Amino acid sequence: MKYFKLPDLGEGLQEAEIVEWHISPGDIVVVDQIIVSVETAKAIVDVPSPQAGKIAALFGAEGDIIHTNEPLVEYAGEDNADSGTVVGVIVEATSKTTEASNEKTSQSANQGAEVDQFIIGSAQGGTHNRSFSTPAIRALAKRLNVDINRLKGTGQHQLITIGDVERAHQVTQEFGEEKPLKGVRRVMAKAMTKAQEVVKVTLFDDADIHKWYGSQHAIKTDPTMRLIRAIGEACKVEPQLNAWFDGDNLSFRIIDNIDLGIAVDTEDGLFVPVLRDINNRSDTNLKQGFDALRDAVKSRKIPPKEMMGATITLSNFGTIAGKYGNPVVVPPMVSILGAGTIHDQVVPYQGDITIHPIIPLSFSFDHRAVTGGEAARFLKAVMDDLEK
Repeated sequence: MKYFKLPDLGEGLQEAEIVEWHISPGDIVVVDQIIVSVETAKAIVDVPSPQAGKIAALFGAEGDIIHTNEPLVEYAGEDNADSGTVVGVIVEATSKTTEASNEKTSQSANQGAEVDQFIIGSAQGGTHNRSFSTPAIRALAKRLNVDINRLKGTGQHQLITIGDVERAHQVTQEFGEEKPLKGVRRVMAKAMTKAQEVVKVTLFDDADIHKWYGSQHAIKTDPTMRLIRAIGEACKVEPQLNAWFDGDNLSFRIIDNIDLGIAVDTEDGLFVPVLRDINNRSDTNLKQGFDALRDAVKSRKIPPKEMMGATITLSNFGTIAGKYGNPVVVPPMVSILGAGTIHDQVVPYQGDITIHPIIPLSFSFDHRAVTGGEAARFLKAVMDDLEK
């Protein structure tokens, strides 16, 4: 038997969600034939077969999470002589690996007759966490239709108790089955969890944009493009806001190129493609680049690398609703600008009272690495550019 494991998909990605199988057990495949589509870092990736042969088994169903170097498929028989272009890892079962597995099982059995070790992350997908339970507890969980692999034990050494199982059953009875986050929302949840380490402060202000109107050039009155340009100009004034901060080592890296992550809302969740080197491109080129990224997001054809490496972020949530927000800074970045809904507001202007269009701004920064003065000067530079 030979197993093909999920290959390293690059960019440091460690897991993927199975979107669609293109084969079934018993099928004969050829080298480089697409066998499965997976979603990772919010992009769809087609995985080819590294060899020809007959498919004996598939590991994981559509919607399951599988990690790098976990089995994807098993090849059967002697039809797999052609190794082809190997893009993943093929492992052949041997007597030595079987003996090692038996030895490990024996060691676990000797640790106690009543406690079994369950590894979440079998061929059906999951994580690498562990849960411990006794046969009696597993029997109770089965009777109550509770997935014991999703529980966190509250007993000694994280042992799952009767109370843990009964509470899980009661919650399900009262509120229904829980649904694990997958795909885009799973990636977002992980990013937000990491963001908890940030010491975030948010500044709020308004930019008077009445000078935009009456221009003959539509690109100059596109709010998103004006915000992109304003961020680029502000980074010239306060380059410390276009940076990465390593909280573990307390080190700071100011980055020359401004690679702007732009939040894009879709039915599938939030995407943040990266518009590269915004200060060294023309307005027209930036517009074309942003439109291309947005189209790639909507079609789910955007490469993972185009969603990584942002140095600062823009959230133009005002295109939907909301004047002010509290944007979340995602490490290693140190700042994010939020723009609210453009609205008319009574303002004093040249000694008189008039009505002007206003764009509200919410600027969040990591106070571990950025001072209040630096953040305020950055926001002022954004406002100055928007008001031109």
